Amino acid sequence: MNLKKLRAAEALFLQKYPGGFQHEDMQKVGRKHNVTQLVEFAQTHLKRAQFRQPGEVLDNIVKIISRSSMVSLFEKPKFRDYVNGMNREDRAFLAQGFQHLLHGRKEQGFNDVVDVLAEGRLAKWTLLTAIPMYFRPQQDVFIKPTTTKNVLRQFELHDLTYRPLPYWSFYTGYRDAIAQMKAAVDPALSPSNAAFTGFLMMTSEIGRPA
Repeated sequence: MNLKKLRAAEALFLQKYPGGFQHEDMQKVGRKHNVTQLVEFAQTHLKRAQFRQPGEVLDNIVKIISRSSMVSLFEKPKFRDYVNGMNREDRAFLAQGFQHLLHGRKEQGFNDVVDVLAEGRLAKWTLLTAIPMYFRPQQDVFIKPTTTKNVLRQFELHDLTYRPLPYWSFYTGYRDAIAQMKAAVDPALSPSNAAFTGFLMMTSEIGRPA
């Protein structure tokens, strides 16, 4: 991690938006993304006990993906149609994968969800990481390919190798890198990991806050 570049980005951002994500302009952006409501929905409807009803859980996962402003408009209906068109056995396996990812053997859950989505050519970073990000907004991360590759380049995270097909070691490595970066700057930049990666996106894409 290039700490000098991170601190420079922090200074530019806070100069333009005093108070970080408490600034009025950033609050408006946050409301457009509806993160608070989706976090509340995920934490209510994806609790461990809810997985006793796998069909209902998958319906709620589809709702979260469909309502997320961070998932592509092209991916949302494909994900919905694929999940709704699966047979009962495959739906149960997918629900179990998400259960492990959120509540149990996380690596196994991650890999199981990748395998199921790959059958429908939907093993996308965005579809895989949105659910844990909304469920644990301070711990897990949302990986959007273009943003993530820009962050890796701009802040020189040379130990991480991005690949289009999601894989666990990259996810955990990127999540750890985000945690380290958050710890190095003003907390006003990280009310959630989604907000913090938004800050990184703005500064990595154009070198200064947009």
